[in-house]
Amino acid sequence: MTSSQLVKMRLELRRGVLVLAVLGLLKQPHYGYSLRKQLQEGGIDIDEGTLYPLVRRLADQGLLDSEWRQAEGRERRYYQLSSLGAELLSQLTDEWQQLNGALAFLLEQSADTNGSDIKSSDESAEEI
Repeated sequence: MTSSQLVKMRLELRRGVLVLAVLGLLKQPHYGYSLRKQLQEGGIDIDEGTLYPLVRRLADQGLLDSEWRQAEGRERRYYQLSSLGAELLSQLTDEWQQLNGALAFLLEQSADTNGSDIKSSDESAEEI
Protein backbone atom coordinates (compact mmCIF):
# COMPACT_ATOMS: atom_id res chain seq x y z
CA MET A 1 0.00 0.00 0.00
CA THR A 2 1.38 3.40 -0.90
CA SER A 3 1.61 6.20 1.64
CA SER A 4 -1.00 8.12 -0.38
CA GLN A 5 -3.44 5.22 -0.11
CA LEU A 6 -2.78 4.93 3.63
CA VAL A 7 -3.46 8.64 4.11
CA LYS A 8 -6.79 8.30 2.27
CA MET A 9 -7.82 5.28 4.33
CA ARG A 10 -6.89 6.99 7.59
CA LEU A 11 -8.93 10.06 6.62
CA GLU A 12 -11.89 7.86 5.78
CA LEU A 13 -11.63 6.11 9.13
CA ARG A 14 -11.34 9.40 11.05
CA ARG A 15 -14.23 11.07 9.24
CA GLY A 16 -16.79 8.95 11.06
CA VAL A 17 -15.42 9.60 14.54
CA LEU A 18 -15.09 13.37 14.18
CA VAL A 19 -18.82 13.98 14.64
CA LEU A 20 -18.86 11.84 17.77
CA ALA A 21 -15.74 13.54 19.18
CA VAL A 22 -17.11 17.04 18.51
CA LEU A 23 -20.51 16.27 19.99
CA GLY A 24 -18.83 14.70 23.03
CA LEU A 25 -16.69 17.75 23.71
CA LEU A 26 -19.58 20.13 23.22
CA LYS A 27 -21.30 18.90 26.37
CA GLN A 28 -19.39 21.92 27.65
CA PRO A 29 -19.41 25.25 25.78
CA HIS A 30 -16.49 25.88 23.43
CA TYR A 31 -15.62 28.42 20.77
CA GLY A 32 -13.93 27.18 17.61
CA TYR A 33 -10.30 27.49 18.63
CA SER A 34 -10.84 26.04 22.12
CA LEU A 35 -12.68 23.08 20.58
CA ARG A 36 -9.87 22.49 18.10
CA LYS A 37 -7.26 22.70 20.86
CA GLN A 38 -9.20 20.23 23.05
CA LEU A 39 -9.47 17.78 20.13
CA GLN A 40 -5.74 18.05 19.48
CA GLU A 41 -4.93 17.47 23.15
CA GLY A 42 -7.09 14.36 22.95
CA GLY A 43 -5.11 13.06 19.98
CA ILE A 44 -7.43 14.13 17.16
CA ASP A 45 -5.66 16.61 14.92
CA ILE A 46 -8.15 18.55 12.81
CA ASP A 47 -7.61 21.61 10.68
CA GLU A 48 -9.88 24.64 10.79
CA GLY A 49 -11.10 24.02 7.25
CA THR A 50 -12.63 20.74 8.46
CA LEU A 51 -13.75 21.70 11.97
CA TYR A 52 -15.58 24.97 11.34
CA PRO A 53 -17.80 23.69 8.51
CA LEU A 54 -18.58 20.59 10.61
CA VAL A 55 -19.62 22.72 13.60
CA ARG A 56 -21.76 24.99 11.40
CA ARG A 57 -23.44 21.96 9.82
CA LEU A 58 -24.19 20.45 13.24
CA ALA A 59 -25.62 23.79 14.39
CA ASP A 60 -27.75 24.07 11.22
CA GLN A 61 -29.12 20.58 11.97
CA GLY A 62 -30.26 21.76 15.40
CA LEU A 63 -27.72 19.64 17.26
CA LEU A 64 -25.86 22.62 18.73
CA ASP A 65 -26.93 25.84 20.36
CA SER A 66 -24.70 28.87 19.98
CA GLU A 67 -24.33 32.30 21.49
CA TRP A 68 -21.96 35.18 21.19
CA ARG A 69 -19.94 35.96 24.35
CA GLN A 70 -17.34 38.50 25.25
CA ALA A 71 -14.15 36.64 26.18
CA GLU A 72 -10.58 37.86 26.46
CA GLY A 73 -11.53 41.22 25.00
CA ARG A 74 -13.28 39.91 21.91
CA GLU A 75 -16.58 38.45 20.79
CA ARG A 76 -16.55 34.69 20.33
CA ARG A 77 -19.27 32.34 19.25
CA TYR A 78 -19.66 29.53 21.76
CA TYR A 79 -21.29 26.24 20.84
CA GLN A 80 -22.86 23.65 23.12
CA LEU A 81 -25.05 20.59 22.63
CA SER A 82 -28.75 21.24 22.26
CA SER A 83 -31.19 18.78 23.79
CA LEU A 84 -31.47 17.12 20.35
CA GLY A 85 -27.67 16.97 20.15
CA ALA A 86 -27.45 15.39 23.61
CA GLU A 87 -29.97 12.74 22.57
CA LEU A 88 -28.03 12.02 19.38
CA LEU A 89 -24.73 11.87 21.31
CA SER A 90 -26.20 9.24 23.61
CA GLN A 91 -27.41 7.15 20.67
CA LEU A 92 -24.16 7.49 18.74
CA THR A 93 -22.12 6.65 21.84
CA ASP A 94 -24.10 3.43 22.30
CA GLU A 95 -23.65 2.59 18.63
CA TRP A 96 -19.91 3.37 18.80
CA GLN A 97 -19.45 1.11 21.82
CA GLN A 98 -21.28 -1.76 20.11
CA LEU A 99 -19.26 -1.33 16.91
CA ASN A 100 -16.02 -1.00 18.82
CA GLY A 101 -16.74 -4.21 20.76
CA ALA A 102 -17.65 -6.08 17.57
CA LEU A 103 -14.55 -4.80 15.80
CA ALA A 104 -12.30 -5.74 18.72
CA PHE A 105 -13.78 -9.25 18.66
CA LEU A 106 -13.30 -9.59 14.90
CA LEU A 107 -9.73 -8.29 14.99
CA GLU A 108 -8.90 -10.59 17.90
CA GLN A 109 -10.33 -13.57 16.03
CA SER A 110 -8.32 -12.64 12.99
CA ALA A 111 -5.14 -12.38 15.07
CA ASP A 112 -5.85 -15.70 16.83
CA THR A 113 -6.35 -17.66 13.63
CA ASN A 114 -3.40 -16.06 11.87
CA GLY A 115 -3.59 -18.79 9.27
CA SER A 116 -2.69 -21.58 11.68
CA ASP A 117 -6.25 -22.83 12.14
CA ILE A 118 -7.04 -22.98 8.45
CA LYS A 119 -7.27 -26.58 7.32
CA SER A 120 -6.71 -27.87 3.88
CA SER A 121 -9.69 -29.32 2.06
CA ASP A 122 -8.17 -32.82 2.55
CA GLU A 123 -8.05 -32.37 6.35
CA SER A 124 -11.63 -31.06 6.41
CA ALA A 125 -12.86 -33.99 4.34
CA GLU A 126 -11.22 -36.47 6.75
CA GLU A 127 -13.22 -35.02 9.67
CA ILE A 128 -16.56 -35.61 7.90
